[in-house]
Amino acid sequence: MTSAPDPVQTLAHAVDPAAPILLFDSGVGGFTVLEEVRKVLPDAPILYAADTAGLPYGAKTEAQIAARVAGLLGRLTERYRPRLVCIACNTASTIALGMVREVLEVPIVGTVPAIKPAAVLTRSGVIGLLGTEATIRQAYVDRLEHEFAAGKRLLRHGAPELVEAAEAKLRGQPFDAGAVVRAAEALRSMPDGDRIDTVVLACTHFPLLEPELAQAFGPDVRFVHGAAGIARQIARLTAGQEYARQSDDLALFTGSGNAPDAYAKALRRYGFAKGEVF
Repeated sequence: MTSAPDPVQTLAHAVDPAAPILLFDSGVGGFTVLEEVRKVLPDAPILYAADTAGLPYGAKTEAQIAARVAGLLGRLTERYRPRLVCIACNTASTIALGMVREVLEVPIVGTVPAIKPAAVLTRSGVIGLLGTEATIRQAYVDRLEHEFAAGKRLLRHGAPELVEAAEAKLRGQPFDAGAVVRAAEALRSMPDGDRIDTVVLACTHFPLLEPELAQAFGPDVRFVHGAAGIARQIARLTAGQEYARQSDDLALFTGSGNAPDAYAKALRRYGFAKGEVF
């Protein structure tokens, strides 16, 4: 009697080896996730899409973000046929992840604030959370707090200026270092803020500023973000699949034709031969 085929193996063999993993972000913060993906899946073709024309997401309404993310990912998946989509953006994930999973017939990995590991790491019981204004007000974050940080104190601060600073830093341009100091002071000034020993970087842009944040918060504060965990999840969902890079990895940008030139040095640093406008 012939046994039934393993559905996981069948799915793995059905994937085009040249199909890319699509990483999507409002800007280039998702490069922090890309770094971790390349560590665990060095042979995987990568397509990176930055919605620079829509930046910053944190200042938009939930409806605007959901419609924009779903529309762009629909176009991208139809054109490039990725094997998996990673929304490498906390704001987009906390708002649009459910909608995107309903409309796209491709595995979707989201990015959520790393509250669970922060709750394990903290010794003082006081955790700071830095995100965009749109992220920190989401019910999704409330649920993460109730589920994983019960008995802890989670102090939230929306720091949209850090997105701008991170983007400028990656472009090699001067950036507002004062924005980092102001973000740290905002958390420290809250009740029990002086006891913060762990900070969740709930925006993929913010790890790009970790050296500056470490200086602003002091040596006794640890920073947590979810990039490594996201990469592990992508590796798990693509386990057994073959990879065949038939062309250079590609970075796409929405907006003006000057966007790829503005990020030329960063693209080379992160292994992209070129960038194009989508």
